[in-house]
Amino acid sequence: MTEETHGDMEIDTNVPLTETAKRKAPEPKPKTLHFTSRNPPWTYLKLKLVSQPGSAPQSLDPLSARTYLSSALSQFLGLTGTAIPIDILKIENVSSSATKYNIVWIRVPREDASALVNAVSSWIGSGNNSTASGDVAWRVCAKGNFLGALVAGSGADLFVP
Repeated sequence: MTEETHGDMEIDTNVPLTETAKRKAPEPKPKTLHFTSRNPPWTYLKLKLVSQPGSAPQSLDPLSARTYLSSALSQFLGLTGTAIPIDILKIENVSSSATKYNIVWIRVPREDASALVNAVSSWIGSGNNSTASGDVAWRVCAKGNFLGALVAGSGADLFVP
């Protein structure tokens, strides 16, 4: 081992160079086979607007649906009920030769779903306030935390115009 002296400092010139570290090939992450969602953020509801027997049911539009839902929530929970956010996903106005009905698909926060179900199931409204329309009420057809399970399929028919 040779040593050189430069002033007060000694330098060892025969120090072996450090070996380059061999890199390991990164281990591939295993694919996820199962996914569990314990607390989904949304609850999806399928509601049917039912008219009084003998009255001519009106076509339902998004503004009327929002008004009826807000009326039910304010009647049941007061001002707190009107603060519940409701997303209207789809409105179906189906009229066949025998029956005519209006279906509304909505999404609400999971924590507020039970309050909304209680509010709409106990509400009876006054329709469009005309002489031809009678009382209307909501019927809860389906409720679930996942939209695909609610429509018994992929849910693709929900987004068809």
